[in-house]
Amino acid sequence: MARIAAQDDDGKAQALQRLARGECVAIPTETVYGLAGNATDGEAVARIFEMKGRPRFNPLICHVSDVQMAQRYGEMGKVARDLAAAFWPGPLTLVVPAIEASGISQLATAGLDTIGLRCPDSSARRLIADFGKPLAAPSANRSGRISPTTAQHVAQEFPETDLLVLDGGPCREGIESTIVKVGANSLWLLRPGSITAGQLEAASGLPVTLFAGKGIEAPGMMASHYAPQAMVETNVTACPAGAALLAFGPGTNRYRSGAAAMLNLSPTGDLREAAANLYAMLKELDAGKPKLIVVEPIPNHGLGIAINDRLSRAAAPREAA
Repeated sequence: MARIAAQDDDGKAQALQRLARGECVAIPTETVYGLAGNATDGEAVARIFEMKGRPRFNPLICHVSDVQMAQRYGEMGKVARDLAAAFWPGPLTLVVPAIEASGISQLATAGLDTIGLRCPDSSARRLIADFGKPLAAPSANRSGRISPTTAQHVAQEFPETDLLVLDGGPCREGIESTIVKVGANSLWLLRPGSITAGQLEAASGLPVTLFAGKGIEAPGMMASHYAPQAMVETNVTACPAGAALLAFGPGTNRYRSGAAAMLNLSPTGDLREAAANLYAMLKELDAGKPKLIVVEPIPNHGLGIAINDRLSRAAAPREAA
């Protein structure tokens, strides 16, 4: 069964030993917990896909300890370096041309000629530096389900697996990183996150365009994702009787009183608090086994864009089991 370990010297030593053997380890980051494996070991990367049940066409983010490590695996031109200087370590993934023969597993890049690189702002950064190689680390959950923001979430997701989970406490950001594809004269936003398009434009001096293609170029781009067992409806202003309610802001009890259960992402309407609470509250409501979870409107600006992106994918039609 999955085992939670403290982030002390012993826990880190165990994690490094497992990574060196090609095993997976769950690590805390400031966004969500990641299911990490050696990104240069094809068998280790394959284990990540197998544990998650993840489609092989969905690439993985490779986590690095600093820009110097990133430059060994991706072409970090001036724009990428400027963005890294502004936001690394932090919740920004840069998709750049992959360096041929760098040693990164083609499974990690899903055979694309690009690579997603991120330097996490957490204890995982020191673990990566000590390991000396990038860690491929998608969210530590079954593919398409709610991402974990505590060590306990991870252990519950993989109860029958011999998985070491390093406990870094609740994740500070609560939603996955912003992903941007870096071009010479423009940036394409592949996945919104806590670093906004406006911040990216200010740091780079380049326009940011929302990616409108149909291909999967980065994690989090599948239509159905981040989903609980219950069905999800968004932008609801009246809770149907028997449904669970994910509220936002002060509101009133008048239309909330019919909810079978209710949690409030942020009673004061703070988007950062809402993002940090999103996945944990979805999991808590889903544990009550409702047929439907309804979500009150979230303002679609700033961090609200990223929250609404996750909620729209949680509410998207799902493939039949």
